[in-house]
Amino acid sequence: MHTLPQQLANGLFLGSTYGLIAIGYTMVYGIVQLINFAHGEIFMTGGFGALTVYLVLPHGTSLWLALPLMLIGGALTSVLIALGAERFAYRPLRNAPRLAPLIAAIGLSLALQQAVHNLYPKATSPRTFPQLAAGPWHLGSIRIQAGDLFTVVAAPLCMIILALFVQRSRTGRAMQATAQDPNTAQLMGIDTNKIIAAAFGIGALFAAVAAVCYGLRYGEVDYSMGFEAGLKAFTAAVLGGIGNIYGAMLGGLVLGLAEALATAYISNIPGMQQLGGGSWASVWAFVLLILVLLLRPQGLLGERVADRA
Repeated sequence: MHTLPQQLANGLFLGSTYGLIAIGYTMVYGIVQLINFAHGEIFMTGGFGALTVYLVLPHGTSLWLALPLMLIGGALTSVLIALGAERFAYRPLRNAPRLAPLIAAIGLSLALQQAVHNLYPKATSPRTFPQLAAGPWHLGSIRIQAGDLFTVVAAPLCMIILALFVQRSRTGRAMQATAQDPNTAQLMGIDTNKIIAAAFGIGALFAAVAAVCYGLRYGEVDYSMGFEAGLKAFTAAVLGGIGNIYGAMLGGLVLGLAEALATAYISNIPGMQQLGGGSWASVWAFVLLILVLLLRPQGLLGERVADRA
């Protein structure tokens, strides 16, 4: 039990990253009912975009000075790829059967992986990500790394900014109207194409922030990192209630906590030592998802269709 505070903190840091990625899934689904399975790779390209910015800076540049530029570079990379995907891959298929954009998303995911694999030097192996020269700090028995601190500050800050944007800005209100009824929103003068593109862009922006958090926390980025992270973030979005922005973050936190606690403690249960390693973390995440969906199919903060109607 003396390690419980540290494991809770680890789950919080991990879940915050999942939540940031999950927001992209839930925003796009909430507006166009599309599961963008390429979102994990958009997250990955944000990490490589941030790393590229750092590598082109003069040697010896302090990471504290480079970090804002890395965030901008990662965000631009992710947002441009997401906007390109929406315009050329998804928009032409918007009125097609639902299976068509799903297959397009999977194809785009593989294409982005191979693009980074072929274009980025030595992307076949993890690339070292720069680390902040600070910490670690101790809060009681909790050990906090600089990357963890960045994550736990960035995640709630992004959520607050997004909440204010959606609730108070004209574009945010147009997003709510488009999500509720895109045809009526278009009749009322809302350019739904721009609103959908904005949803893709905002989701990609959050994914880029998550990618920098990932790099600072684990010290590396890899061209294949988007697959597992994207899958878990999608799980978090479903767990919280697909289409609910706050549910996406809540689902990410619950998933991160469950993964950290299961990995740390299940191996201590007699007869279950084989089931507590890090390789089983994804398994326990999906076990949690199945249990929640059995008890509450709409997710933690989702609404039943009948209630919403």
